[in-house]
Amino acid sequence: MADEVVLLDFWPSRLRIALAEKGIEYEYKDEDLWNKSPLLLQMNPVHKKISIPVLVHNGKPVYGSLVALQYIDEVWKDKSPLLPSDSYLRAKARFWADFVDKMAFFFIFQQVILMQIHEIGRKVWTSIGEEQDAAKKKFLDCISMLEGELRYKPYFGGETFRFVDVVVIPFYSWFSVYEKFGNFSVETDHPKFIAWVKRCLEKESVSKLLLDPKKVYDFLLQMWNKLRME
Repeated sequence: MADEVVLLDFWPSRLRIALAEKGIEYEYKDEDLWNKSPLLLQMNPVHKKISIPVLVHNGKPVYGSLVALQYIDEVWKDKSPLLPSDSYLRAKARFWADFVDKMAFFFIFQQVILMQIHEIGRKVWTSIGEEQDAAKKKFLDCISMLEGELRYKPYFGGETFRFVDVVVIPFYSWFSVYEKFGNFSVETDHPKFIAWVKRCLEKESVSKLLLDPKKVYDFLLQMWNKLRME
């Protein structure tokens, strides 16, 4: 019997890239973060506030982006493996994936984007400059650490587009928004990292699934308006 794979998510994501890399057919259901579908609530009853993505494989839900990504790699391990077979290299890949999720991009999202959107059309608070500078430094420091891990390799996975590459590349869609509000250029400060981005964009599984930066910007404005009314 063929696998039945359903992905409940919001916009193109790392899971869609992973499934495309492995050539797995699946049904995609786009979720509204403020009006979650009954299926999403049924499949993920514990994390009702942060409830996507959910991968449903043959009726069984798998929660969490990194967990689901590893699940995809384990279940379809013979199709374009994402994690290396070597235990140490596999642990390193998991470390950097966790680093990206917990440290780097969440910080810039909170400190630069929401803070700046709140100030559109108003005078900037006297303290916002220092806070923004600190946020930019934190973000660029994280990029620098990732660039250090990349070194002279074409991809984080070495010669092959693999686990960490899949985890990091979706965030690139947000970069133009970060740069606009933060008044900086990632390429100017970290050209090696952007060279990696461009190599990733040559892959069809990436170029067809990354978000339009304008859509990201519009979403952030919409999200801020909703949060402000709560």
